[in-house]
Amino acid sequence: MSDVKLAAKLDPAAIDAIFAPVNQSQLPGVAVAVAIDGVPVYRKGFGLANMELPVTLSPMMRMRIGSTSKHFACLAYLLLCEDGRAGLDDAVGKYFPEFHEVARRVTIRQLMGHSSGLRDVVSLCMLIHGTGVPTTEREMLAYYETIDDIDFAPETNWSYNNGAYAMLSTAIERISGQSLDDFLAERVFRPIGMNDTMMRRWDTGFVPNSATLHMVDAAGGYTKQYMGMEISGMGGMVSSMDDMLRWLRHMDAPVVGSAETWRLMKTPRTLSNGRSTGYGLGLISALYRGVPTIAHSGGVMGGNSQMIKVPGAGLDISIATNRADLNSIDLANRIIDACVEGLAPVAEAEETPGEMRTGLFRSSRTGRVVELLAVEDKPFVSVDAAMPFPLKADGDGGFELAPPVDFIKWGVTPSGCGLTFSDFGNADALDEVARDAEAKIGDLAGLYRSAPFAATAEVSDTAEGARLRLSGRHGSHSYKLEPLTATIWKASSLGVFSVIGFTVTFDAEGAGLVINANRAVGLRFARD
Repeated sequence: MSDVKLAAKLDPAAIDAIFAPVNQSQLPGVAVAVAIDGVPVYRKGFGLANMELPVTLSPMMRMRIGSTSKHFACLAYLLLCEDGRAGLDDAVGKYFPEFHEVARRVTIRQLMGHSSGLRDVVSLCMLIHGTGVPTTEREMLAYYETIDDIDFAPETNWSYNNGAYAMLSTAIERISGQSLDDFLAERVFRPIGMNDTMMRRWDTGFVPNSATLHMVDAAGGYTKQYMGMEISGMGGMVSSMDDMLRWLRHMDAPVVGSAETWRLMKTPRTLSNGRSTGYGLGLISALYRGVPTIAHSGGVMGGNSQMIKVPGAGLDISIATNRADLNSIDLANRIIDACVEGLAPVAEAEETPGEMRTGLFRSSRTGRVVELLAVEDKPFVSVDAAMPFPLKADGDGGFELAPPVDFIKWGVTPSGCGLTFSDFGNADALDEVARDAEAKIGDLAGLYRSAPFAATAEVSDTAEGARLRLSGRHGSHSYKLEPLTATIWKASSLGVFSVIGFTVTFDAEGAGLVINANRAVGLRFARD
């Protein structure tokens, strides 16, 4: 992919214009660093590092880089493979004999590539306990001792899995005899001169030279809301934008990691159906306006980041925000627009094939619920009542996800009274179902229990409407329930993640319910 030759130029005024809306000193903002051919050419911070102090952000300040941490964890494990102390296709059970058989038999390579099919225990914890509950990685991983089913057979699909990286992090520690923090510092950060980069497992401790994260509250203001859970290789690193430029430059001629290690990290994996995931071992390879890129973004509570290379132009970009209402991926793409010559034209909005279809659809095989929506006359899709994603015509009579979420390979093709939903090449037939917005919870109220997840689901009918309370080993969280049909309900968090939703589908006989949430699907509860 890096053989494509392009030209990159610096236009500081054009980049300044991108960040003009956040060039202020009363709200949090963003730090950015850009390099061409390994030489830093643009380094600025916009907005406050902390709304309580008159200190502005800078590219020298530590900021959360979230899931960008993942390819560092992959590199750490691959260094152990280079040492002869581990194997890429080692079974998880080699390092976690205490886990249930379904987890023990997947491989480390599958964990890294998000193709293991294991349930994401991080999403499970957030779903059951909410955020802000102090939960260690060991406590989260303990769920794999009792969970006895999977989302899909290994290598048959792709699903982003933070729990897999919590497992990878602990495996590195068990093999090396060091904390992941110390291993990365010794083997990666110090040799490269990344002196401001470190593992920060908890948001609640004090770390020098660090920006504060800012969530958006219901009134549109900013608030302190922390993850609560321990995070390491899945997304626990903090770094400065200057350090990240050092890292991006190092990726062009690595001194840490062999050529084979870096080939494995950069090469997208292929599923058993022949479909490329676009995801290697911790790195995403994709096209932006016809140009090959290598990247990994990161999202955290109160901020996000993007690390992206345009190898053919020698362009490196690192951006991190300390507020939840900015999108680092979009900002980085706009910098590419301003700096790279020879990009393909911005695609014109394609005509929607036929009359735009809207409606609610359900799969009798998987229980997946898909809603097609029109937002300002543009097509959107919501899967299992989650946040709607924009769609674009795919040229074959259907739709696919539009940027910046097009790395998720979903497709929707309406037909007759239903539609076909494609999930990384796996087709699922859905039938249209009639809405019943006036449905009542009625006899569906009651207590439901799941032994594998050590959780209960209490459904109640209150003066404010139907409610769901999930409770587990480490806490509980409440949700508002709204009817989609008499047996399919949308759950919305009553906490800070009010935009996140999932579906609760009740058996027609009332004997149980199934929760389908992002990265936590098919969670079965039996009536107590």
